Amino acid sequence: MSIKAQPLTKRQRPLFFAKLRKILGILLIFFLIFSIGLCTLLRWVPPPTSAFMLYRHYEDLVDNGSFKVVHYRWVNTKNISPFAASAVMASEDQRFPEHSGFDLDSIQSSIDVYVDGGKLRGASTISQQVAKNLFLTPSKSFIRKGIEAWFTLLIEVLWSKERILEVYLNIAEFGEHLFGIEAASQRYFGVSAKNITRSQAALLAATLPNPILLKAAKPSTYLLRRQRWILRQMANLGDPKTL
Repeated sequence: MSIKAQPLTKRQRPLFFAKLRKILGILLIFFLIFSIGLCTLLRWVPPPTSAFMLYRHYEDLVDNGSFKVVHYRWVNTKNISPFAASAVMASEDQRFPEHSGFDLDSIQSSIDVYVDGGKLRGASTISQQVAKNLFLTPSKSFIRKGIEAWFTLLIEVLWSKERILEVYLNIAEFGEHLFGIEAASQRYFGVSAKNITRSQAALLAATLPNPILLKAAKPSTYLLRRQRWILRQMANLGDPKTL
């Protein structure tokens, strides 16, 4: 015999919603404290993994019940070629040194193109991509975008620009189950991230919009054209500097 839930009486409703608000308030405070503490810790400690890496494991289990190794090796800024930083900024976020986490001009430009009938282009900054890749999954919702904005603000406040770039280069996905500039440099060029050339750095940066389809090991005509564009942008931005 099934038991039907009884509706709340007028007297019970205020008590129920008061308890609900209290619980939600406690959860919100816990989330704020946890997120601030986590971002503060990661200001100095290398992330052992990322949400995107864990999500790849989840996909493997759902698709075929297997476990595939994620290739990820953290390296500090001294062991990353300055060409790598120059290439990702030229490719992904040329206003990175100036903005505070959000490129409002790019966002407005993307909206204008969409309103005029074009496709809605992504306008994520490197800071936003770090927040997304490190803490969140690829799912899309307004709640998720709100959490992404919160983490973006946190890392902009708590980290230096150099730290944001360092984390980005270490957790960016450069191929199937391949994360970080060191693993990618070793896989594709047989050298450490410290020794990649300007051209190699531009090729890796060119794959970032979709590293699963845009393969650095077998660059397509489109990928090579994008590499050349990034090299021109790097030249326009000036000589690379250390992180």
